Amino acid sequence: MRRWWTATAASAVAALALAGCGTPAGTDRDLTDDWPAPAAPQAFVPAAGVCHVAAQDVGYLTAYHPVDCAQSHRTETLHVGTLTGAGADRATPPPAGSVGMRAARTECDRKVNEAVGADWRSGRLWLSVVLPSPQAWGGGARWFRCDLSEQASLDEASPTSRTGSLKGALTGAAPLAHRCFSPKVRADDVREMTPVACTRKHRAEFVGVWPAPDTSYDAFMRDTDKVHRACRTLIAKYVRVPDNGDLRYRAGSIYYHPQEREWRNGNRGVQCFLWVDRNLTRSMKGAGTKGLPVT
Repeated sequence: MRRWWTATAASAVAALALAGCGTPAGTDRDLTDDWPAPAAPQAFVPAAGVCHVAAQDVGYLTAYHPVDCAQSHRTETLHVGTLTGAGADRATPPPAGSVGMRAARTECDRKVNEAVGADWRSGRLWLSVVLPSPQAWGGGARWFRCDLSEQASLDEASPTSRTGSLKGALTGAAPLAHRCFSPKVRADDVREMTPVACTRKHRAEFVGVWPAPDTSYDAFMRDTDKVHRACRTLIAKYVRVPDNGDLRYRAGSIYYHPQEREWRNGNRGVQCFLWVDRNLTRSMKGAGTKGLPVT
């Protein structure tokens, strides 16, 4: 319709000029230069501070139906970032282990830790990095979502339904924070870690997250002694006992590590737990040498 109108107007101007008519007051003979330029198309960017009924691995627009976090949901977008540099200069979204994915992961870890009040791995939480679909990426989308969910348990990473935001989830009383556990151990292999109140009988307690060095996954898996030594250092700091050769006679250690895909994406957080071969009925935090004697 606009093309037809412009053509007609231009013909009318030409007819007026040929007839020798003067320019009407307030006009400049150009009826097309006052039309505003069309706005540049805006690419879709998801919102932060919203929740989702289902978890997403890929951010398909057709599946984007955010809800208020007061409603039942499974994941919450705590941060939305933008990929730049080498991570953005690709024809397709960054694959696992790529520079772009690791950059997004680093930013998500930092922003989510700030939002929940501690390292998210110190609680029953799971962080996912969601990238645009290949189609959206081809159209110029370079955003990434940092989605956090509540885990069913330490041994089960599937998101569970909840209501309410996870902001500040690891501050104060923090019901989602890891504390004491009753482990099921068979032939030095931990089969399950059941959370219990620290005032009840237990044999394990969470002491912190060790940031493992940036090595290959195979190298990490081969050097289990190094991981246990690092966890013992966290145990010594947590219990307030000397970090020396006697520490191994005070307590053992259990650790949970990221799976290979997460490791390749930059997740280096190893969850460390104190373990003793006897029942405890109190937290060992700050217990000192009397609470954790050499045995």
